[in-house]
Amino acid sequence: MIATKETIYAVDEAKKTVSVVREFDAAPEVVWKAWTQPELLDQWWAPKPWKAVTQSMDFREGGKWNYYMQGPDGSRHYCLVGYEKIVPKKSFSGLDAFCDENGNINNEFPSMHWNLDFNKSGNGTKVDVLISFKSLEDLNKIVEMGFKEGFAAAHQNLDELLATQKA
Repeated sequence: MIATKETIYAVDEAKKTVSVVREFDAAPEVVWKAWTQPELLDQWWAPKPWKAVTQSMDFREGGKWNYYMQGPDGSRHYCLVGYEKIVPKKSFSGLDAFCDENGNINNEFPSMHWNLDFNKSGNGTKVDVLISFKSLEDLNKIVEMGFKEGFAAAHQNLDELLATQKA
């Protein structure tokens, strides 16, 4: 069994943000690849028994990642990430939103802005994620939808994947 680390969350209601900090037992370049290459993302992004399926990914400033999460019953929840700023092997940011199968944003669900930083930490990598919301209601809705539990479970999947990866 792979030893997993704790995913640490901090909600700042005044700023309408969720901070997520997680350390991984792999070099920064290995962790970076797991977050930016679709064939790796698909192996860990969705909490089990769900799976992530990339429809298309263009990891560049102005590019997009279209994917869906498929449940064990075959249901699909489509999402879109629009990449804004990328500093290779260091950080990236973008807008994450629910959408339909054609990539049209579904405004019935909150969208969120993600900033991710990847830093060497001992023999591993610390990933700092700051997620910003338009409103406190949007933040609360995402939390109520199981964001914390789902993201922590995905991080455990990533621990398992990283144990098999090389720099």
